[in-house]
Amino acid sequence: MPDKPMRRSMPQVAAFVDALRAAFGDVEIDSMIARGMAGEPVFYAREGGESIGTPVPCSSEGWRGAGLAARHYCPGCSGDCVGTARRCIKP
Repeated sequence: MPDKPMRRSMPQVAAFVDALRAAFGDVEIDSMIARGMAGEPVFYAREGGESIGTPVPCSSEGWRGAGLAARHYCPGCSGDCVGTARRCIKP
């Protein structure tokens, strides 16, 4: 990754984003970051007093702690169950 000021001031976020890129690809993650920087609440990170992206509004339906912990994609899963109250049913 090229050296960028935000990478230096937010090293933990940079490492996490690098891991996401390795797992899901540069195009997918860079798209989400760009959308977050353009005002969509799809990417937001904060570290050491710095922030980047757009936070999810407080009034929106977000994942609660238990729901976030239970969120995952099973092998062969379409992801349709993510964000719902139902469990994964593989196709």
